[in-house]
Amino acid sequence: MSNLLPDRDIANCPSEHAMPPVLESTPARTESLGQLTIRRSLPIARRRTVGPWCFFDRYGPLTFSEGKPMDVAPHPHIGLQTVSWLTEGEVLHRDSLGFEQLVRAGGLNLMTSGRGIAHSEETPAQPSGRLSGVQLWIALPEGARDSAPRFDHYAEVPRLDLRGGVVKVFAGEMDGVSSPARVYSPLVGAEIRMGAGQELTVPLEPDFEHALVFLDGEATVDREILGPEALHFLGCGRSELSIGSTSASTAILIGGLPLGEPIVMWWNFVARSHEEIAVAREAWERGERFGEVNDYRGPRLAAPPLRARAKPNPAS
Repeated sequence: MSNLLPDRDIANCPSEHAMPPVLESTPARTESLGQLTIRRSLPIARRRTVGPWCFFDRYGPLTFSEGKPMDVAPHPHIGLQTVSWLTEGEVLHRDSLGFEQLVRAGGLNLMTSGRGIAHSEETPAQPSGRLSGVQLWIALPEGARDSAPRFDHYAEVPRLDLRGGVVKVFAGEMDGVSSPARVYSPLVGAEIRMGAGQELTVPLEPDFEHALVFLDGEATVDREILGPEALHFLGCGRSELSIGSTSASTAILIGGLPLGEPIVMWWNFVARSHEEIAVAREAWERGERFGEVNDYRGPRLAAPPLRARAKPNPAS
């Protein structure tokens, strides 16, 4: 999915230092993607990363009887992995490696951009008429960010059946349960579902920093009521997380070791310098490096003008 920030300056994202357990809630900001309303929880002014997770977009829930609510034309990526996770509906992925894959709720599309890939995402020709999900980015560490691009699809991921709820681990590991997804940093990404009035204790890795984003419903953590439309940052040092649902709820948990590397984010690129960004942008505009998404009907996205300044825009 495109970063959707075509007129924002380059954003420097310094490595975050590990924090003790906290509970900091920051509202998501709203963007538009065609017919879709997007709530963006990362990056935000107060927090650029959670472990290596550097981007979190929530779209839907949406019910439709016609049209194509998701239609993201071919666009490039470098230095990251895209994680596409749906709770309802389906999205069709195409990329410049030649992969075409429909992902449905409960399945995972994982694209590793490495040194460069292009892809598109759209509502398929015969949709179910519902759409709800998230797209997240994982910043690749130095040793992997110039690797060959790849695409992986998993029809299902492992789950933890805990008292009070169900946890699906779509990335990384939790309590000995490992996702089959290939990642390059110690991390976790999971969907948590709870019924109304339930108590759930989720095991955590205390060296990780974690955050929760509720897709629907609300629950209590540390005696605070947490709801949707916000990133709830939990800091480090927690070996478990107790959640009490006040209504039926679905949340996404992300976490990982603090990134430990400064990154530069602009448009759909994660790099280490402004110069890398400029080179990647020029290659995309020239039709080089990223390949073509052949079966998408329509023009690809043009790169926005590149503007940089000494201090990043804190709202980007």
